[in-house]
Amino acid sequence: MTLELLAPAKNLEQGREAVNHGADAIYIGAPAFGARVAAGNSIEEIEQLARYAHRYHARVHATVNTLLFDEEVESAVKLLHQLYNAGVDAAIIQDLGLLECDLPPIELHASTQTHNASVERVKFMEQVGFARVILARETSLEQMAALRQATTVELESFVQGALCVSYSGQCYLSQFINGRSGNRGCCSQPCRSAYDLVDAQGRVLRKDQHLLSLRDFSAAQQLQRMADAGITSFKIEGRLKDMAYVKNVTAYYRQLLDNMMSHDGNYRPSSSGKCTFFFTPDLEKTFNRGFTDYFLRGRQPMATLATQKSLGKRLGKVTRLDRNSLTVDTREALTPGDGLCFFSPKGELVGFQVNHVQGRTLQPNRMPEGLAVGTLLWRNNDQAFERQLQGRTAERKIDVEATLSDTPDGIALTLVDSDGTRIEASVACAKEPAQNPARAQEQIARQLGKTGDTPFRIAHLENRCAQPWFLPVALLHELRRQALTQLEEARVADHLARRGHCVPLAVRQANDTPYFETALDYRANILNTRAKAFYRRHGVKEMEYGLEKTKDYDGKALMTTKYCLRYELGICLKQHPDTAADLFLRNNHNRFRLLFDCHRCEMQILP
Repeated sequence: MTLELLAPAKNLEQGREAVNHGADAIYIGAPAFGARVAAGNSIEEIEQLARYAHRYHARVHATVNTLLFDEEVESAVKLLHQLYNAGVDAAIIQDLGLLECDLPPIELHASTQTHNASVERVKFMEQVGFARVILARETSLEQMAALRQATTVELESFVQGALCVSYSGQCYLSQFINGRSGNRGCCSQPCRSAYDLVDAQGRVLRKDQHLLSLRDFSAAQQLQRMADAGITSFKIEGRLKDMAYVKNVTAYYRQLLDNMMSHDGNYRPSSSGKCTFFFTPDLEKTFNRGFTDYFLRGRQPMATLATQKSLGKRLGKVTRLDRNSLTVDTREALTPGDGLCFFSPKGELVGFQVNHVQGRTLQPNRMPEGLAVGTLLWRNNDQAFERQLQGRTAERKIDVEATLSDTPDGIALTLVDSDGTRIEASVACAKEPAQNPARAQEQIARQLGKTGDTPFRIAHLENRCAQPWFLPVALLHELRRQALTQLEEARVADHLARRGHCVPLAVRQANDTPYFETALDYRANILNTRAKAFYRRHGVKEMEYGLEKTKDYDGKALMTTKYCLRYELGICLKQHPDTAADLFLRNNHNRFRLLFDCHRCEMQILP
């Protein structure tokens, strides 16, 4: 079974580096209709990335995963055709109205925004033509295994990055507050804001805390179990993250997966080439709010209520304080310019910068208030690591077997790569016996082995010529250039020829597989008549339009989440039935009611 490491790319440059650092696939924002409106790219840039990735048989997935209004549908369809013609392997979509349209033969992936949280939903997505379903982040290992047993569709799961506290696609909080819809690609992230928690009498139970801000997700310790449960694509979140994040996190997971596959012959990577890294990846050294594996292994504490900012890597405790310096018990090497932070006695995150370092003693740019002996420090800006990541940090090469042989009028170079792709290049030349055969052979091996910035590495060269010839360096260079160019073109052409599938339009639109519900409310996220037609074709009788269209918020859940604030605070009603029943969140001029469904272990936020 092949496993795919799927990395994010904000732009072409990040996409190339994701490939260099071991990604089997990249997902990138299209010029429009992507769920990260600030991370769009031109068709030309996506085409360049596709060609670069396809050299390694790595794939490119384009995000066209916002909800569409009627007047936008045709533009989205036109965009999907452009993406397919540019070499994109798959389109990630949310709006099911697109399945009523004349799409290109591009592989379709059901975005996590389509709320793929049940066997019924995932099975339906498979039946209507999706090649892959991106699971809800809340999916447990047991649920993954159940989904694998019930379906044959490819299953993709997040393994690293920021968490949406709401079920994806089921959050309307940003839309309610300021008209910026997450389903339309422009969420203002109100979940990262600070709130007061108050009871029905107005008593403040928690003051100015980030009550909805989750830690970052990391399933690094669960990859084997996820693969065994049926996950074939491991997705790193972060289309708005910087280059250092993409390099570091992609390399980290590449090493984890390679190590796992080296011990388990049931799995192999879905793309080609071996990576060499010139740094040591470390998840804690790039932006993180602390880590949780969320619901993979069941419910657990998962928020950092005191801050929504990056904590970075834990350093150690302060062992001594002087007037202008402090000493910390750590094995980490500190550098001037590092950013450190700690929690004050009031529970606030305090940051400061390092000006001078001598061993474990450092002088900050200012002595922060609240720092004491025994205070635990984190480093949220590692200057040396960041500088290292600005340089060349990886290379990825595909092993090639080369054979030099005679032709009637010259010589030929045959290349066969590790995937079996074979080409032959030849040049005409006069052949003269070498006066020094050993030296001639050495020169041939040296010159033909120079693969430069191509994706190839000559693993072995066999000289089958009738005898050692004297071959000029310029001729060998030209022969090598032709051969490597032909091999690259052959690999790209082969990749495009075997791109993934899409159920043909006629077959898809004749499909009347019944949906598992016959009535849908606003949470079905229907904004256009094509989406209504889709659900009607699948047996749904009653439908409401989504909130982005109706703006009717009265009595509607603005967020539905498996995260429970009561559980996080230790006041779960199952264990503490005597605690205040009615709770509210307060932020600026907004007040929200919290509704707890203890049977389903879910929380809702209502206006």
